[in-house]
Formats: sequence, C-alpha cells, structure tokens
Amino acid sequence: MTLRHATALDAPLMAALHATGFPDPWSAESFAAMLSQPGVASWIMGDPPHGLLLARAAADEAEILTVAVTPDARRKGAGAALIDEMLRVLRAGATRRVFLEVATDNTAALALYTRKGFAVCGRRTGYYAGSIDAAIMELTI
Repeated sequence: MTLRHATALDAPLMAALHATGFPDPWSAESFAAMLSQPGVASWIMGDPPHGLLLARAAADEAEILTVAVTPDARRKGAGAALIDEMLRVLRAGATRRVFLEVATDNTAALALYTRKGFAVCGRRTGYYAGSIDAAIMELTI
C-alpha cells in the first residue's frame, strides 16, 4: 500500500474520499483550511487513493480529526496503516497522548481503534446528527 503526506492541493481529493464515508462530508475548502493550521498533518493511502487520515498535534497531545476509507477498501488494512503511520510520526515528536471521537454506533471503527490500543475515556451525548453519542477514546504512546 502506498502512503503519502497530503497537502492543501489534495483538498478536493480529500473531500471526495471523505464523502464516501460520511453523510455530512467536509468540503475541499474545509480540508484546505485545516491543513493550513499549525500542527495539522494528513496522509492519503493508496494509488488510486482510497483512504485518508487528518490529525492535529499541540504540545504533548494529538487528536485524530477524521479517518475515511472508501467502502471497497474497508477491512483490508488501510485504516490500520494510516493510524500506524500517524503514530510513527507522533512517537518521533513530543506527543504522549492521542484522542479521537467516534460515533458509538460505528462498530467497525470502534473495533479498529480498540485493536490499535485506544480505550474509551468519555462520552459526548447526542454529539452526532440523529442524537448519536460519541465515544471519546485515548491512547498513551
């Protein structure tokens, strides 16, 4: 699997990938704006592209902002590879904890994050559309 850093030039591609996994996807403008912020990094998986991960680091903490994998590439290791690369980069820096929020009804994502060592540390009631709760997950690295 090929993996590369994303830049603001990839924002339209990132928006298209995000739209394959979310009912209210982020726009290309949103991705470009996020990528212009300090501490934000993103990776794109595959040729042709079939996954992305966007994260933000500040001080000794980081947050996974979004992960998207196209339906045809799910359960084939793309999400895990994206997380592994992000963790490799974060471990080389000052980051000690990584957080994320995931819909409690997204069992596949919850299972992936748990396999990667994340544990639920909180809950946001009605965080997502349709009154779906978010599990807050944390990983100490």
